[in-house]
Amino acid sequence: MNAGPNGPRKRVSMSIYDQVGGQAVVKSAVTVFYNRVLDDESLARWFDGVDLSRLKAHQRAFLTAALDGPEIFTGRDLATAHAHMAITDDAFSTIIEHLVTALTDLGIDQTAIAAVGVRLQGLRSAIVTA
Repeated sequence: MNAGPNGPRKRVSMSIYDQVGGQAVVKSAVTVFYNRVLDDESLARWFDGVDLSRLKAHQRAFLTAALDGPEIFTGRDLATAHAHMAITDDAFSTIIEHLVTALTDLGIDQTAIAAVGVRLQGLRSAIVTA
């Protein structure tokens, strides 16, 4: 604790969301991420016919919530949303690689990226269905 004019102050730790740069960075990361994903032939089939602007909005809300940001994710639970997609373990790993690369390309601190990766790895069992 640090001393302030009114006595001791508690050190407030920043959320991962704040560490990475908040809303502007999340928005940029989602754009870069989907550009990479849609250019990846191994993943493109999962996005045929998908309303990308809606999906990006969901992804921004989800990523914000996953990073302890201020937005509350109100979409379907991940298992339900992905149950019919037959997503493979390899595809999930590739998706995470693309997100990590997008965050790296935006200059996000590697410690924050590692924390994001750990959180996303924890979702593997809800998303991988094949």
